[in-house]
Amino acid sequence: MFNVKRIFSFLLVLLLLSNVTAVSAAEPIEEIRDLIKKHYIGDVPASVLSQRTAKDITKHLDPYSVYMTPKEFAQFTNGIEQKLYGVGIVLDEDVKGIKIISVIPGGPAERAGMKAGDIIVTANGVSLVGQSVQKAVSLISGDANTSVTLTYISGETNQNVTKTITREHIKIPNVEYQMLGGEIGYIRLNSFSHDATKEMISAIGKLSSAKGWIFDLRNNGGGYVTSAQEIAGLFPNVKDAFQLRYKTERPEIYAAIPQKVKFTNPTHILINEYSASASEMVAVSVKEQKGATLYGQTSFGKGSMQTLFPLSDSSLLKLTTAHFFSPKGVPVHEVGVKPNIETAKGEEVTTSHRDQLIAKFNGYQKLPTLKDVPVTKTFTVEMSMDMDWAALSPQDVQLIQLGGKEVAVDVKGEDIRKMTIKPKENLQSKGKYILLIHPKWMSKDAKHMQNGIYLEVTVK
Repeated sequence: MFNVKRIFSFLLVLLLLSNVTAVSAAEPIEEIRDLIKKHYIGDVPASVLSQRTAKDITKHLDPYSVYMTPKEFAQFTNGIEQKLYGVGIVLDEDVKGIKIISVIPGGPAERAGMKAGDIIVTANGVSLVGQSVQKAVSLISGDANTSVTLTYISGETNQNVTKTITREHIKIPNVEYQMLGGEIGYIRLNSFSHDATKEMISAIGKLSSAKGWIFDLRNNGGGYVTSAQEIAGLFPNVKDAFQLRYKTERPEIYAAIPQKVKFTNPTHILINEYSASASEMVAVSVKEQKGATLYGQTSFGKGSMQTLFPLSDSSLLKLTTAHFFSPKGVPVHEVGVKPNIETAKGEEVTTSHRDQLIAKFNGYQKLPTLKDVPVTKTFTVEMSMDMDWAALSPQDVQLIQLGGKEVAVDVKGEDIRKMTIKPKENLQSKGKYILLIHPKWMSKDAKHMQNGIYLEVTVK
């Protein structure tokens, strides 16, 4: 796809926060000008190309085209590979400053109360308005156990907040997985790193008994093109990964790379406003080829691809060289990917899990929803006929927290028509649950239940 001896391709500026050094004064400026003329996606006026330094030139290009020193490049690749140092945030440019795309769980920034959507305006008193991510990283980064003072606009209150945060090594797995209640496999991918597909295949194998899948790409800012092709190959019926249009505007369609292990139906993909680049590449292509159903909110809208050109002084030029589309030409850049099922923010997992369970138990009768029940709730079920509770089994009833695990219950016949279902632990405040009663019981006159029943539960 590319000349690997000279060009390495990437999607997204996903940057860790660690030490960087100043740019050398002796830049290969003519090399840089020539590469921009030949490969940059847009036309660049002579007044821009005549600027004296590489960073003076690239600041007039799109936000994703930048000049990097060798250490800045190492920082860039470490970010994709999730080797993170600093305060634990993933960044992108914004007209108001530097926007936080995601916050690493358990990291210093999260502990300080920073959230995705916050916009950093100063670092140690230096303005970040109009600056690149690389510039922000050079100011925010530093050695472990040192501190940085950040002023940011809160995404929730729109008020300025100032926090002093201590830097540290950030440890985060790239792939996280668990089996949710009802045998629904959940896998979260944080970055399209070199090893992403290998780790995904391992996670799918460890959840091999899953009867449905939730693949979480929320807050995933992207990574490598080849990883996106490989991840697309995990979905059944997905043959094409994406369409690229270079400076010539001639479309080229790239195939998904088939994998021996695949998701099985039904599969949902979760996206949000901070799912970008490679995440959008996979989401739009899988949606178009009906390999999965998308849940969440419209994604970020970074439908551009960057190519990294090594320069003669060992520095690097990252240029936007193409825009990507779905295989059939659906645009992504500055548009984003719209989900099939739009959900409220923060409700993506619970909504997807709920729909997976209801689809799995298709035909069950829905009872009225129980709202605002206490955390100590005991459920009472009354039947319309005399029942034979002797064969009653706890396995005939399931209480599943949406987005979580199954809750163990005690089931007891109270009288000839009434039974109680008591959770063995308190329910989670503000949690959502689904109670399933499977059609395995019979009445005194040996009549079997015809259909199962379910009801949804919300907790105070």
